[in-house]
Amino acid sequence: MADLSPLRRRMIEDMTVRNLSPATQQSYLHAVSKFSRHFGRSPDRLGIEDVRAFQVHMVSTGISWPALNQTVCALRFFYGVTLGCAEVPERIPYAREPRKLPVVLGADEVVSFLEAVPSLKARTALTTAYAAGLRASEAAKLKVGDIDSSRMVMRVEHGKGGRDRNVMLSAQLLRILRTYWRLTRPQRWLFPGRDESKPIDPQVLHSACRSACAAAGLAKRVTVHTLRHSFATHLLENGTDIRIIQVLLGHANLSSTARYTQVSNGLIRRTESPLDRLKMEVVPPA
Repeated sequence: MADLSPLRRRMIEDMTVRNLSPATQQSYLHAVSKFSRHFGRSPDRLGIEDVRAFQVHMVSTGISWPALNQTVCALRFFYGVTLGCAEVPERIPYAREPRKLPVVLGADEVVSFLEAVPSLKARTALTTAYAAGLRASEAAKLKVGDIDSSRMVMRVEHGKGGRDRNVMLSAQLLRILRTYWRLTRPQRWLFPGRDESKPIDPQVLHSACRSACAAAGLAKRVTVHTLRHSFATHLLENGTDIRIIQVLLGHANLSSTARYTQVSNGLIRRTESPLDRLKMEVVPPA
C-alpha cells in the first residue's frame, strides 16, 4: 500500500486551517486510514464506487448510524478538501437511520394507563392529550378559553412550527373537563403549574407517565407522545381519512402521518386482497 504520510500531512493541514477540533481530526484520520486499509490501496487511488462498497461493508458489520455518518463526514472532507474533488462529496450520502415504528397502546391499555394516574390535573391533561392527539407542550399550554363547547373544538396555539390549529373536542372529554373545572376552578391556564400564572411544566406530565406506566403494569414504555401515536392509529383503524388525521395532528407533510399506516393492524386486517375478488379454484384441474 502506498505511503499515506504525505496525504496524512495534507489532510491535517486542511483540518487545522478549518479549525476542526483535535478529536475530530483524529476521528477523520482514523476513518480514512480504515477506508484505505480495507482496499489495500492509497485512498487517493480509490473512487466513488469504492466509497459505496465501503459503506455497504460498514453496514454489514453492524456499525452504529452515528459512527457510519462520522466516516461519511471524513470521506467527504478528504475528497472535497484534501483532494479538491468538489463534485465527489455530494455523491457520498449520509446514512438515514430507519425510523422505528411508534409504540401504540390498545384501547384497554389506554384505560388502564389513564386510570393509574393519581393526580386529577395530570390525569385530565393526559386524557386530553389522548383525546385530541396533542403533544405534551400543546396539552400543557391549553387555556380555559381554548375550549369551544359550542363548536366542539379546542384551539391549539403555537403548535410545532408555530402553527395554530383546531382539534376535536369529544363529548366525553367535555364532560371530564367540566367536572375537572368544577373541582379545580382554573383561571387562565387549563392546567396551571404551581405558580398559577404559568402553565404546568410538560416534565410533570412526562413524570406522571412514567409513574402510571409502572402502576398499571404495562410492559410498553408510555410517554405523552405514545398517547398521540395511539390517538392517530385508533382513528385510522376506525376508518378516518388519513388527510383528516394529518390536520388534527398538525403535520405539515402527509408523509409524517403516513407512518401510522405501518402500525395499523386493524386496517391491514380489514383491507381486502385483490385475490378475494377473483373466482378461481385452488386445486388445478387434473
